[in-house]
Amino acid sequence: MKSETSVEKSKPFRLVKYFTFTSLIVIFLGTIVLSLLNTRLARSLQLKKTEDYALLLVENLNHQIFLQFIIPIALKYGRILLRNPEQFEHMDKVVRTTLHSFKIEKVNIYDKSNTISYSFDPQVIGRKNAGGTGFQNALAGKSTSKLVQRGGFWQVTLGFPKESKLITFAPLRAEKPLSRISGPVVGVVEIVQDMAEDDKTIIRFQIPVIVTCSAIMCVLFLVLLLVVKRGEAIFEKRAQERLRLKERLSRAEHLSSLGEMVAGVSHEIRNPLGIIQSSAELLKKKMALYDPTNTIPNIIVEESGRLNLIITDFLNFARPRLPQMVPCQVDDVVEKNITFLEPQLKARPYRILKDYESPIPSIAADPEMLYQAFLNILINALQAMSDGGDIRVAISVDQDARQVVVLIEDQGEGIEENLRAKIWDPFFTTKDKGTGLGLGIVKNIIGAHGGAIEIENKPDRGVRVAIRLPQTESS
Repeated sequence: MKSETSVEKSKPFRLVKYFTFTSLIVIFLGTIVLSLLNTRLARSLQLKKTEDYALLLVENLNHQIFLQFIIPIALKYGRILLRNPEQFEHMDKVVRTTLHSFKIEKVNIYDKSNTISYSFDPQVIGRKNAGGTGFQNALAGKSTSKLVQRGGFWQVTLGFPKESKLITFAPLRAEKPLSRISGPVVGVVEIVQDMAEDDKTIIRFQIPVIVTCSAIMCVLFLVLLLVVKRGEAIFEKRAQERLRLKERLSRAEHLSSLGEMVAGVSHEIRNPLGIIQSSAELLKKKMALYDPTNTIPNIIVEESGRLNLIITDFLNFARPRLPQMVPCQVDDVVEKNITFLEPQLKARPYRILKDYESPIPSIAADPEMLYQAFLNILINALQAMSDGGDIRVAISVDQDARQVVVLIEDQGEGIEENLRAKIWDPFFTTKDKGTGLGLGIVKNIIGAHGGAIEIENKPDRGVRVAIRLPQTESS
């Protein structure tokens, strides 16, 4: 039964766990993907901005070269030869002055034959066919840019390369007076920009985003964990409740069939037992005339009476009668029990310690059934103290719950922990004599009155029985 219940509990809960943590993983991966897309978008926008920035620089450089270098040099020397140190120095001054304060790492100027005529790096001047596709596109009048990144695979993929440069090729055109730069292409300009600072800016922007997303994910994880824990507790509680209901149903079905069997057997035994008892009483009278010392009839009568009480217990347990409710004083019923037990109380050193609250309100109950219930509990208390002792009987009122509470405490050995769960089982007893139905009958009687009974060991020694009975509406 236990394994079946755990399987029933785990099936729906496994689905909840799977859904919860799968959702968390999906959300986490989605957050990472969104962060990467956000980084790529920011990098793409930054790249587009840098390209536009490079083209503006080229346009400005084109204008300055045409006005401050080509025209003056052509007028002065008649032709342009950058191999001439004076012309190169003038060209270098114009370029560096124009690009001063701008973050340009390298500038190369190609002639129409794909030869580097000018560069920030003197070692590459005169190098031929170094422009590649970018040069060809620029020579055709089309500006192009290319991002060059160096680093490991994951560094480049995640956007953290060791080196990142934007290379832009643009045509160098002759200017027409009082117009935009739209003349014929006279060369090609290559500008190399270092993107490292831009990458660092994006990273500095992205780190708070990632940290914020991670913090949100942690909070979400804690919330989901709390929900899962709460769901687990709910599932476990429902599984335990279902198990208790199954056990109660099984117990009720078992007791029902057992009660029917006991009632039938008891009824069949009671009829011949009545004949045996009446015959023994008749035999006892006749033997008194002929042989007064013969005690056999007395034994038969006594044992028949004891068997009749046992059968009565069986019938009371198997077929409990409905209580006849009348106004009743609980303290009066308890006093009647104590009066009945006085001979046994005097036989050994027993003491009844009374603690009655005043006044005790009346309740709707069947006095005879309550008398039987209290009597069984008091007899159990006496039997638990074979050498005598104190029995405390307390009656109080729980105003909040509107209940009359009867406490009966003894000074016996108490109930062993491994037997506490069995005390309500029919026919279970630790005594040499008895049917084991006494507490079951008591529980049925108290339950029929709408009350409750609890039995527990006292902290010091003995057993405490607490009986709660509802007050009447008028009390």
